[in-house]
Amino acid sequence: MNVEGAGLAPAVAAILEAARDRPGGTERLAVEARSLSAAFDAAEAEGRVPLVAEVKPTSPTTVGRRDDDPVELARAMVAGGAAAISVLTEPDHFGGSPEALERVRSAVDVPVLRKDFLLREDHLDVVAADAVLLIARFVGDDLPALVEAAADRGLQPLVEVHDREELTTALEAGADLVGVNNRDLGRLEVDLGTFERVAPAASADVTLVAESGVTTAADVRRLRTAGADALLVGTAIMAGDDVERATRALVSA
Repeated sequence: MNVEGAGLAPAVAAILEAARDRPGGTERLAVEARSLSAAFDAAEAEGRVPLVAEVKPTSPTTVGRRDDDPVELARAMVAGGAAAISVLTEPDHFGGSPEALERVRSAVDVPVLRKDFLLREDHLDVVAADAVLLIARFVGDDLPALVEAAADRGLQPLVEVHDREELTTALEAGADLVGVNNRDLGRLEVDLGTFERVAPAASADVTLVAESGVTTAADVRRLRTAGADALLVGTAIMAGDDVERATRALVSA
């Protein structure tokens, strides 16, 4: 496995170290997934910004922790117009769990993305989801095999990139669903210009999801103008008391 750890923020390096030691599933999954692209198209048709709202109890870049029932949070996000839900399953640094994702997916009728640091094929088999995040920088040369392994299980791989070189790697690996992370994992700093620089290099048949840093309606409009087919938002929604209202404000931007 070629996992690049050099130049990472200490928090991210610690997350990766924990992920390497985390066990995978013991039985190969077979999933009948709800389509992310269809959910995005449906949101567009209804005049909503396609939004993946994230159930994220905490993170290395946030203060404090929310202990709300993840099912209640997810239902509020869907009521606010979210096209899909992302659920953190990383336990040590984000407060997530596979059990939370399982409960959320049973409670909502939109696609559910598993957000975690997945490094091996058996990591895909821990819990059934509709889509899984694969971070190009962290899986390195294993990316093509993991994209194929996810698809073979019925999972939709969302391949995360941060620059044009990683985008090329993702496309060569067969990704047609690409997330552009505006957060630099080396410094944990956010720059919305990252998406604006990377997006023009994507082919027209790729679905682009802008990740990280969206806090206002103006941010939504900026990234949509730059070519974002959808946006993934966690902190801006989870930070307030009214999750449904925060979601609605972004999908109607």
